[in-house]
Amino acid sequence: MRALRFYAPEDVRLEDVPEPQCGPDEVKLRVRNCSTCGTDVKILHNGHQNMTPPRTMGHEIAGEVVEVGAEVGGWSVGDRAQVIAAVPDGECYECRRGWMAVCENQTSVGYQYDGGFAEYMVVPRQVLKVDGLNRIPDGVGFDEASVAEPFACVINAQELIGVGEGDETVVVFGAGPIGCLHTRLARANGAGRVFLIDVLADRLAMSAKAVEPDEVINGREVDVVERVKELTGGRGADVVITATAANVAQEQAIAMAARRGRISFFGGLPKTNPYIQCDSNLVHYRELMIMGANGSAPSHNKRALEYIASGQVPVKDLITVHLPLDRVLDAFDIVAKGEAIKVTVEP
Repeated sequence: MRALRFYAPEDVRLEDVPEPQCGPDEVKLRVRNCSTCGTDVKILHNGHQNMTPPRTMGHEIAGEVVEVGAEVGGWSVGDRAQVIAAVPDGECYECRRGWMAVCENQTSVGYQYDGGFAEYMVVPRQVLKVDGLNRIPDGVGFDEASVAEPFACVINAQELIGVGEGDETVVVFGAGPIGCLHTRLARANGAGRVFLIDVLADRLAMSAKAVEPDEVINGREVDVVERVKELTGGRGADVVITATAANVAQEQAIAMAARRGRISFFGGLPKTNPYIQCDSNLVHYRELMIMGANGSAPSHNKRALEYIASGQVPVKDLITVHLPLDRVLDAFDIVAKGEAIKVTVEP
């Protein structure tokens, strides 16, 4: 079969490999969609500390069951399934507390296990152990289901800071696919106005056309802090989510937050420059809450599929490019250039 294999930074090959064999405690999928994200591009150029090469890449996966191991129950050939990416061990202190998104022994599909940029993949027992293979609801396409993985991360972040009824203003930094999902989820959860901020005019326009935020703010053209305060009568935002890997966005988030505002540092910063300037008195006197958000738990993936199936958070229109597996590296290039909202690969 064909698969995209990572060997080293800048050495990623689309090649013929043996079709994987399904063990007694595993499930084999015919991959139908594996969507791309910025992390794939980072791995292409820089690798990742958790990658064990050679490794088949791809972690936003949906497919059809073609074989079920003898020791696995509840699944049949022909079932449609979505796969979690972050795999908790289910046993550590954090997992036992219900904090599976920050499992200290977390492994990942596409990193320690072969992923979905391939015609077939085997869902390992570690995924099945934590109920990480999810049935795709009727009416939800494979392409939509593949978006459940990044959407699960969005759900985790908004759950941690309690976005919903009573939030008059939510600000989202970053007009990529994650920013679009944050915008739609905030609305679905009952928030009032949602403002979308970016510094790339074309990407901002493309995403704003899809998700229709209440205000579009170009950070290259205006002082975003002053603009948010102007739009909120000087009060600031109830919630600010930084869905971008930009130091300045985190600094601006603190500056624009209203009293008792909640801030989600969703996008991680570069390891070479992970520090920001923080006016601690703003945090102190305004009683701000700053919360990190890292990945998701298996349960968030299930909830993502429910949101999609119910129509509360549509994702079909966010998938603006579909490409065959032979063009997977073109997909990475499109993501890197920000020329689409979401790109999916169909092996």
